[in-house]
Amino acid sequence: RANAVQPVAALQSEYSMFSRELEDEFFPVLDELGIGLVPFSPLGKGFLTGKIDTATKFAEGDIRNNLPRFQDEAREANANLVKRIGEIADAKAATPAQVALGWLLAQKPWIVPIPGTTKKHRMEENAGGADVDLTADDLKSLGDLLAQVPVTGDRYTPAMQATIDR
Repeated sequence: RANAVQPVAALQSEYSMFSRELEDEFFPVLDELGIGLVPFSPLGKGFLTGKIDTATKFAEGDIRNNLPRFQDEAREANANLVKRIGEIADAKAATPAQVALGWLLAQKPWIVPIPGTTKKHRMEENAGGADVDLTADDLKSLGDLLAQVPVTGDRYTPAMQATIDR
């Protein structure tokens, strides 16, 4: 409805290999109306970098301390997904983060991810995601992987999710 009043240029929402809820409901509408998607947390709040495991300790005040997907049991369950992404990355001489960003860019031409970082070398690494050559076979393998290996743990706590779903 908003697009009828004033054309919407882009939607900003969470989207990554780790959070794909938008695909069924929102993608057809974005396609139909020619609206871009600017996904935040395209690296699953860091999980898809391969740098987070059950031994990782987040700083006090880091939101991930409270998120269900970042509790020890969920991190352990989700490690297989990241391990398999890492294997594809190794074959491409890339990092898991670059494969995750390359996958995002390959989904739709109107997706422009905004990965956040505080480190220059991570910014450069993230930019390299645009150069990862993911073939149709690679994308099929990743799609099959995402279908076979479900993400464990909710994105947010119930209270946080309630503020999103209103």
